[in-house]
Amino acid sequence: MPITKVFHVPPNESSKRIDHYLSCHLPLSRTAIQRLIKENLITVNKQNIKANYKIHPDDEISVHIPCPSPIPMTPEPIPLNILYEDEHLLVINKSSGLVVHPAPGHDSGTLANALLYHCKDLKGIGGRERPGIVHRLDKDTSGVLVVAKSDFVHRHLSKQFKLHSVNRVYIALVKGVMKKTSGTIEIAIGRDIKDRKRISIRTARPKHSITNFRVIKRYKDATLLELQPRTGRTHQLRVHLSHLHHPVAGDKTYGGKGYDRLGKTKINRLMLHALKLGFIHPQSEKYMEFETPLPDEMMEVIETISKEAWGK
Repeated sequence: MPITKVFHVPPNESSKRIDHYLSCHLPLSRTAIQRLIKENLITVNKQNIKANYKIHPDDEISVHIPCPSPIPMTPEPIPLNILYEDEHLLVINKSSGLVVHPAPGHDSGTLANALLYHCKDLKGIGGRERPGIVHRLDKDTSGVLVVAKSDFVHRHLSKQFKLHSVNRVYIALVKGVMKKTSGTIEIAIGRDIKDRKRISIRTARPKHSITNFRVIKRYKDATLLELQPRTGRTHQLRVHLSHLHHPVAGDKTYGGKGYDRLGKTKINRLMLHALKLGFIHPQSEKYMEFETPLPDEMMEVIETISKEAWGK
């Protein structure tokens, strides 16, 4: 349903452009805010304004956010690597490069399209555009993902993720040699104030995030890590590791210059894999745990850098 939000500008926020001000207080990009202004869905003191309007103390800003237009969902015969399936849920091994659900620029060829083809009764479970999907993995992250086949199962699993009671283990190959053997990363992250496609510590809406890490093996130019996220923020693992100056190898967004190389070795994918997922089955109430091995393309890189230099 449509949403209306009202803001009263405090003295310390005056003289900012309205699109900049709102982008820091709403989960919307400046482009999206400018579009709302053009459609007269944002007013100041009940008057229409332009995107370059500079706000004043005590201005009353009203923002009317319409319902998003639904993206048409078409079942598509995309192969799925199914680890487990029963009448209530299925667990898959998602491949790197597969988008989980439709979004602008990705309205087909997604996991959601594949699920609608595989499970004929998924429409409406978990939302029109995310049929059955309880949690997500980034497009370029591979690994274990669970899908609900009913609203009851979706609610039950979603609650487990919300309470952080799900056991999740990831494997990452990161750039550089990490000195600490293990530790915890605990920082507040959110949409970057300047680039809303990125997550960072420079955010107007910080959210607490925690990741445990353990070194599996060190190489000349890289470190293999086991990661356990204790919270589930967008891009959490990638941002946390970049914050430690050990970005995930192959991370175009957070890896910086040379993100696609480890010494002489070319990296062709994000070196992050969801290795293990454990949860309570909503129907049987028994604990279930699924594990999938590292994909071949990650193993090949690890074998190559092992041959290039010493490992310990």
